[in-house]
Amino acid sequence: MQGNNADAAALFEEMKKGEEFEGIIERVDFPNKGRVCLEGRTVTVKNGIPGQKVRFRINKKRGDRLEGCLLEVLEKSPLETRDPLCSVFPACGGCMYQTMSYEEQLHMKERQVREILTEAAGKELPFEGIHGSPREFGYRNKMEFSFGDACKDGPLTLGLHKKGSTYDVLTTADCRLVHEDMTAILRCVLTFFEKAGTSYYHKIRHEGYLRHLLLRRSTFTGEVLVHLVTTSQETHDLQPLVSEILALPLEGKIVGILHMINDAMADVVRSDETRILWGKDHFYETLLGLRFCISSFSFFQPNSGAAEILYSVVRDYIGNTKDQVVFDLYSGTGTIAQLAASVAGKVIGVEIVEEAVEAARENAAMNGLSNCSFIAGDVLKVLDELNEKPDLIILDPPRDGIHPKALPKILAYGVEKIVYISCKVTSLARDLPEFQKAGYEVRRVCCVDQFCQTVHVETVVLMSRVEGK
Repeated sequence: MQGNNADAAALFEEMKKGEEFEGIIERVDFPNKGRVCLEGRTVTVKNGIPGQKVRFRINKKRGDRLEGCLLEVLEKSPLETRDPLCSVFPACGGCMYQTMSYEEQLHMKERQVREILTEAAGKELPFEGIHGSPREFGYRNKMEFSFGDACKDGPLTLGLHKKGSTYDVLTTADCRLVHEDMTAILRCVLTFFEKAGTSYYHKIRHEGYLRHLLLRRSTFTGEVLVHLVTTSQETHDLQPLVSEILALPLEGKIVGILHMINDAMADVVRSDETRILWGKDHFYETLLGLRFCISSFSFFQPNSGAAEILYSVVRDYIGNTKDQVVFDLYSGTGTIAQLAASVAGKVIGVEIVEEAVEAARENAAMNGLSNCSFIAGDVLKVLDELNEKPDLIILDPPRDGIHPKALPKILAYGVEKIVYISCKVTSLARDLPEFQKAGYEVRRVCCVDQFCQTVHVETVVLMSRVEGK
């Protein structure tokens, strides 16, 4: 045994950055950390699937931690039971697991969440499993595509970035995460600008015209909003493009085509000025009997079908809150707040994005909900200004979780029940011990998969105060 340990230590010392090795990915931890065992040492290799034999290069060596970059899959995993469904897999990083069965994806995500939360809580939790998405493919109701090229000075491309690349863009004309209506629009827009010889925006030189194509499509109404994002460096007649888009034989219905001007250096979709080329600047979606108006930058769950499952779970976890005051913190466009309003006396939503708050107010009015109010501001500051005292708190923070300074203020209310919705389980795991210290115990926990084929998963936790704490 001592000899084996000595051999492993010697191998570890000999490993150098840039060296290549082969090994089997024995497991994948959240979010996409493959674990390869080499002579008793574990190397983290991202972007793989359990059971694959891979070739990788050591790219980081810090203390006793090794990280490797995946170079090639030498042998498929026994879990890979189906062929890729799009032409750019696996070069595009949009979906990692499409060669695995959906059942295996759910099993892996459930295990990852269960292990992370068990470790954070220091004990087994009342885990209720994972809810799959009603649609495994074509589920995304929003997608941001980039203009660029796949190689230096190559032809114009429109799609998603190549995995691990800041600059290379792959044309994803058959992306299976979105509805065919979206890929039809993408192909139409790309062909139009290819024929015109239009330039794209070079992020290094800060020159060029075409930047992004933002598409939003309602799952349940089929309404589609098209956004072309460009710089102001050139002027083009876009009406012929509008005519071509409107002539497409889509299953859904185009309700608006917008032109957004963005001269910011950051590679994000934003608008300095928005021009309506045709139609209107919003569309409608329905969830659990409620209607929602969604504009260009409104936050809305990206998988409407799975969102219905997620919100049904939340409503179940909330239980009977008749005549009670509910705080919905990080409320976005107020979707959860409005669903909670049907079983609560009063709901107060707090959200930092003013556009989202305005949309929440309009949606609540449209749905005839008079017991909802929404406040625009940072949760950290708004809690100091509120005179109302909640009976129950719903938390749906961004990926990084609750601000460390806001958490003590939330806990100070001492409410009987808290429902925490997390889109990044490691952030929830970081916060969970603080809830336990404040006297809360996890009563129910489950996952909802909104992001099939990808590494992401939603987690919902119901916590209640323990008597005497």
